[in-house]
Amino acid sequence: MKNLEAKFRLLNHAEAEARATALGYTRRAILDQRDTFFRVANGKLKLGEENGSTVLIFYQRIESGSLMLSDYEIVPVADPARALRVLEDALGAIATVEKVRTLMTRDNVRLHLDRVANLGEFGEIEAVIADGDDPERSRGAVDEIIAALGVGQADLIDVSYFEMLGKA
Repeated sequence: MKNLEAKFRLLNHAEAEARATALGYTRRAILDQRDTFFRVANGKLKLGEENGSTVLIFYQRIESGSLMLSDYEIVPVADPARALRVLEDALGAIATVEKVRTLMTRDNVRLHLDRVANLGEFGEIEAVIADGDDPERSRGAVDEIIAALGVGQADLIDVSYFEMLGKA
């Protein structure tokens, strides 16, 4: 699967949610998330725990202008504690990111309003791209929400939360 994404520092969570709602975004959930990242030769690998379910996610990002294009695979995990232990033993954990995410959606676009422990508040936009579809077809919707939220080119962040934690 693919997604077209943008990440930015969020100045006002409530205002961002109100602006997104005005564009037709709907709040879907409040998610408590814990992502553990592992050392890998290519891309990024994380064990994602969210409101009682766990998945293993592998992704690789490539630049696509001001936005990032990602290829990713998601695999459900039946035994999270054991999977975490095996992955830590085999690969080594490099970071754990804990956050509370407000998930909003409109069509194929997901807006994440995140409160990240030890980092602050951020927004993340992901347009989920169907297999065989052109990511450029979703760029307009992504650009629309970026503009509505008042995010400028200089506000965009091109690294993961765990990389930001490493620099903090």
